[in-house]
Amino acid sequence: MRARRVAAVAAALVLAGVAGCGGNASGGGSAGGPRAGGTVTVFAAASLTESFTRLGRAFEASGGATVAFNFAGSAALAAQVNQGAPADVFASAAPRNMTTVTGAGNADGEPAVFARNRLVVAVPKGNPRGVAGLADLARPGVKVALCAEQVPCGAAARTALDAASVAVTPVTLEQDVRGALAKLRLGEVDAALVYRTDALAAAAEVTAVEFPESARAVNDYPIVVLRDAPNPDGARAFVAYVRSERGRAVLAEAGFQAP
Repeated sequence: MRARRVAAVAAALVLAGVAGCGGNASGGGSAGGPRAGGTVTVFAAASLTESFTRLGRAFEASGGATVAFNFAGSAALAAQVNQGAPADVFASAAPRNMTTVTGAGNADGEPAVFARNRLVVAVPKGNPRGVAGLADLARPGVKVALCAEQVPCGAAARTALDAASVAVTPVTLEQDVRGALAKLRLGEVDAALVYRTDALAAAAEVTAVEFPESARAVNDYPIVVLRDAPNPDGARAFVAYVRSERGRAVLAEAGFQAP
């Protein structure tokens, strides 16, 4: 009888242990790590639009959570996070904007750099103005679009222009790199300083002019799970996917450099 009671207690303890390891509403953890479920809300820099959209589709197809993206300038996204916008993951185009979030205590763990990017001069197909480098952007009559300096593409542009000792008076300052590229595609400017990845994504319409000073203004892209993430398990799974071999391959194809 005593032996039967011991066996029954042992069985109950085993069942309790199994129940304690079960998933939660967000697709909770297992022995193999967190399972992604529900929806993962990702705040990501505008320059990640194509590559992250592609990664999001692949992540979902692999059995991961549904991914909802908010693409915008990194400075604007960092401000939204710090103001309490509900998000699970933040991917910035520069460490400075990530520091805004981590400094406010809104990151869960240390950010990880997952990619790097550099600038090119984007010009219309055929390069009608004959732009060969940064110095040509200062020629009379050449209309240039830059990003505002508070966003990563603008800060990188200022670093590159200073390194080349070139003074450019832009006709427009945009809040993200997509805005600068849009001005070029609409024919409102003759050239725009944008990321190599954005020029590559628009290769049917624009030509990328490389310049040596871009090596002085390479941007690191960090990513982090947010402290108050509504779906922390899904967030960790998505970050792991971005940093996986599959994620690195997609980013490289888009023109990003490995960290």
